Amino acid sequence: MKICEQFRELIQAYALGALDGEDRAAFEAHLATGCSDCAKTVEEARWLVSQLAYLAPEATPSDMLKGRLMQTLRAEASQPRIAAPSKTGIPFWMWAGVAALIVLSLYSALEAGRLRVEIHDANERAAAILRERQQLQEQLAVAKREAMIVTDPASVKIPLAGQDPQAPQLEAKWHSQLGICVMGHNVPMPAANRVLQLWLIPKAPGAKPMPSMTLRPDPDGKLVLLVSNPPESMSETKALAITEEPEGGSLQPTTTPRWVGGVG
Repeated sequence: MKICEQFRELIQAYALGALDGEDRAAFEAHLATGCSDCAKTVEEARWLVSQLAYLAPEATPSDMLKGRLMQTLRAEASQPRIAAPSKTGIPFWMWAGVAALIVLSLYSALEAGRLRVEIHDANERAAAILRERQQLQEQLAVAKREAMIVTDPASVKIPLAGQDPQAPQLEAKWHSQLGICVMGHNVPMPAANRVLQLWLIPKAPGAKPMPSMTLRPDPDGKLVLLVSNPPESMSETKALAITEEPEGGSLQPTTTPRWVGGVG
């Protein structure tokens, strides 16, 4: 049996599967030409390799064979097995993962923005409800205090007569601890940018009127004014008066009183 000389040293490595890429390709190309001698030698070498595991004592392969085997393992390990690389060298599955991550990030950003808007709107609604509740509580407290002044027998009734015979009569009730409540119906609306202002006229000779609260009647002409802390005590006040003043009130009366009532 004649073995091709150029492949004699490669047959054992080929039988062990330790032949590297170039030598392996060259030897397999030679076998493909139909060389029966080399093919038969390969079959015998493979049979011998299969028997070595059972017949031979423990031995260490030659350095040449060990080196070829390690080269073959490293070459096979470095080859991609799952995904083919793209033209840029990056696997397509990695591009798909990056795209999915970008989409997820954009969706998360949009959701976060929508949630911020909803939270802001909810906070605005909650603040508006809280303000409305506080206003209702304040109105309720004022209404309770007015009712207590009006119904308490300890309150002093003070009729306020209009200087104009056609003007409706007003009434005030003064409680020494709760304050003054002025009430009236069918009260004419002051001119634009004008308000009605309550004054306390002191008993002391030469004392100036003490300014108090301002208000405008409602569209139905109802007037209710609560003075929780009058600037003068009842015993030091001679009369109550109401004038028409510029919006914001005045420090001293600028018009003739429209209603006046003596404090008994």
